[in-house]
Amino acid sequence: MWLRVFIIFVLFLIIANLFFALFHLMKGGAQDTKVVKALTWRISLSIGLFLLLMLGFYSGAIRH
Repeated sequence: MWLRVFIIFVLFLIIANLFFALFHLMKGGAQDTKVVKALTWRISLSIGLFLLLMLGFYSGAIRH
């Protein structure tokens, strides 16, 4: 149960960072470093979530 909540929370963070980057892209343009930082966080969270899902699947915490 706690794993599902954590996965949903990380997905929410990924989507929030995507919209944060979009907001700063529309506000300040592509040269803004906030856009790059937000997209970097989004990619890092996505990779971390993927690794967490793989670990959960192989450890048996997540069943298919």
